[in-house]
Amino acid sequence: MKLPNFKLERYFAQYEFNVSYLLCASDCESFSIQELLDFEPTATAAFQQQWLGYAESRGGFELRQEIAKLYQHMTPDNILVHVGAQEAIFNFMNVALSANDHVIVHFPCYQSLFEIAQSIGCEVTMWQTKEADNWELSIDFLRANLKQNTKAIVLNCPHNPTGYLLSHDKFGEILALAKQHNLLIFFDEVYRGLEYRAEDRLPSACDVYENAISLGVMSKSYGLAGLRLGWIATKNEDIYQRMASFKDFTTICNSTPSEFLAILALRHQNEIMQRNLGIIRHNLALLNDFFARHEELFTWQSPKAGCIAFPSLKLHLGAEQFCLDLVQQKGVLLLPSNHYDFGNRNFRIGFGRKNMPESLAQLEEFIV
Repeated sequence: MKLPNFKLERYFAQYEFNVSYLLCASDCESFSIQELLDFEPTATAAFQQQWLGYAESRGGFELRQEIAKLYQHMTPDNILVHVGAQEAIFNFMNVALSANDHVIVHFPCYQSLFEIAQSIGCEVTMWQTKEADNWELSIDFLRANLKQNTKAIVLNCPHNPTGYLLSHDKFGEILALAKQHNLLIFFDEVYRGLEYRAEDRLPSACDVYENAISLGVMSKSYGLAGLRLGWIATKNEDIYQRMASFKDFTTICNSTPSEFLAILALRHQNEIMQRNLGIIRHNLALLNDFFARHEELFTWQSPKAGCIAFPSLKLHLGAEQFCLDLVQQKGVLLLPSNHYDFGNRNFRIGFGRKNMPESLAQLEEFIV
């Protein structure tokens, strides 16, 4: 397998920890270890006694039990824990796909959601979405691009980087087509729980379709990226077992301190989600006002979920040059769309962190 550079990650490797203002963060505000431990009076002492031996390769039972509670019809035996979402994506693609399989991928997207399939030798069709269409997915496009060798549909909702959210009706249509053609659905749900209206939240794909693989992680909605802990949930026993075996050649098992802290966070998910949604709603109101004040410079589609959005420039200057000028002059980092292989007009902006207002103020100084 030959993989090209991961454009987004190489960009962050260069800038993320060398700037004053990170205005394109894809995750929510994080916690210190002590802040997590403060959720329960006995947690600090228990953490200090945490045994530092190997963890169970599937993830500890208590952790899988807590993760299973996030779903309607999953048990701990349907949960396979990984070191972050990236490992789970890599492992799924390698066990589920073969050369010459056809895969349809929701686009734009995180690079590994299509790049690994391409490296295996798959035929990949990008299910293109457009800013002018409010980033809507076309069911007609999906239906027209299904082939005899189509193996899987790769979806991401709430969506990175646009904040798009499928309607319940459209989700049902996709499921019906997948069932009709016996397709796998790999559904990236890492922003689930950050829908601005609870009634807009979709059921997890794994709960409603036996050949769906739902991806979750502690990094995005929970803001706990440092735990490096993700998972898949699925009723497809064959995919589950093959991923579990493949994991023996990647990480084998997870960090036991990370598992302890993840269990603690999952037990208090409601408090964490409500805190993060409060930050998001406050910051999104500021962004809506900002883009209304500067509509001559930007096109803005207010997102429906998550903590990122994907506005575009009306300037002749491309997004990459705009972002480079911004980071050099004001120390503010935005992510240009060329790092998503999506032209050079859009940029990702993140609003899940408490210091977003200060970052936005620096951006406004730059443009005026």
